[in-house]
Amino acid sequence: MSVFVVRAFVRLREMLATNRSLAAKIDELENRLDSHDSTIQELIEAIRELMIPEDVPRSQIGFQLPAGKLKA
Repeated sequence: MSVFVVRAFVRLREMLATNRSLAAKIDELENRLDSHDSTIQELIEAIRELMIPEDVPRSQIGFQLPAGKLKA
């Protein structure tokens, strides 16, 4: 019976070690994604700024009567 108990504890220790390394890898991926997310967000904001048309003052086209010579 004691052999089974020892084997159970050995498997438990292996599973904990595996879970720790897996947790470390997940944390590493999460950190990478956080930096990528912020970079992607900055790119999207820059694209949105470029999509906003600039307000350029335009001159009027066509003939304009002088202010004193309006037809009635």
